Amino acid sequence: MSSRLLAIVFSTLLAALVPLSANAAPAPQAAENLLKLHQMRLAAQKSLGDFYMFNSMEADQRYARMIHDDLEQANAQLSALHPMPGQTSTAMHEQILQLWQDYQVQLNKLTDAITQQGYSDLQPVADLAVANQKLMGLSAQLYSAIQQDAHFSVPPLTQRSREQSLLMQGIAVDYASRSASVGATFIGGTDARPIEELVSQFAGQMQALLKEPQNTAPIKQSWNEVSTKWRYIENSLINYNEKTVPFLVNKYSTSIIQNIELIASQYAAANL
Repeated sequence: MSSRLLAIVFSTLLAALVPLSANAAPAPQAAENLLKLHQMRLAAQKSLGDFYMFNSMEADQRYARMIHDDLEQANAQLSALHPMPGQTSTAMHEQILQLWQDYQVQLNKLTDAITQQGYSDLQPVADLAVANQKLMGLSAQLYSAIQQDAHFSVPPLTQRSREQSLLMQGIAVDYASRSASVGATFIGGTDARPIEELVSQFAGQMQALLKEPQNTAPIKQSWNEVSTKWRYIENSLINYNEKTVPFLVNKYSTSIIQNIELIASQYAAANL
């Protein structure tokens, strides 16, 4: 093959590879950003639930430590984000950073007030729930904007399992708010719905994910473990007006979410 022909072949291959590398480069960063943002949302959501537990359990310092850990986790995930892939996601990211700082200030003030006084007025607690809901709503929009700006989509089963984690955390927050008698219901980033409806939704989606034909044996076993833990708290969630068991729901919901997040990571590794 002549040197001129070799040069033509090389130029053609290079022209084909450059667009591929240019398009492929943002994908790992986008995937990492989306995972970190998802984990930040879970931690932010959990911080409100742990605050309700702190409030209802008469300033039990165990929950104060949990709140501290939630804030640290959310801050760590936010600070580890790569630069956003486009103008829309960049603008939203800046808004979230400000909302998050404001929310932390509110949460810390309320936690300190309850520690010192043993109680808090209802209005600041309601304001905190609104601030959390705004944060969750905007972070959901950023999650979509990153995918649009980076031309990247989270694999379907990975996304569905992440949504299941957020739903479980939202149900736990709602239950904790009722147990704390703060007169508010909260599901991060969504319209308020009866808790029975949310419980039914979680159970139905869990069964659908359990039956997915793409599940490996280990993933199916993990979903079975989630299902077993879910059965311990399902009736308590449905019958929330009867004897409340906030400690049990808080404990099991945290364990369920940990299991689901492990499943989500397995889905992501298999690009499912």
